[in-house]
Amino acid sequence: MHNDENIGTAARQIFDRDEVEGVLKSSFYTGPRSEPSLGQSPADEKKKPTHYKVICISMYTDALGRLDEMVKELKTRGYTKANRSALIRHALDVVDLDTVPRGL
Repeated sequence: MHNDENIGTAARQIFDRDEVEGVLKSSFYTGPRSEPSLGQSPADEKKKPTHYKVICISMYTDALGRLDEMVKELKTRGYTKANRSALIRHALDVVDLDTVPRGL
């Protein structure tokens, strides 16, 4: 058998007080949320950038490893803003389509 005191003790051991308070504040103690108008999702309300898109591509793990090694090397050379995306963009700028192998 268990009593309410044991349940309370167990709950205090499981749940982090700050985390619980954060959830309660954001979910229960805030003002009413404005409802989006019909035909609009909450994402439509925010202006989305038009100069880029976030995409998802698949890469073989060995190619991804090579990409990461290149980024790491660029960073050691002082290119502090080097990242996967920037390196792929640069490769797009310098690729010669006449040299791309047929069985790509």
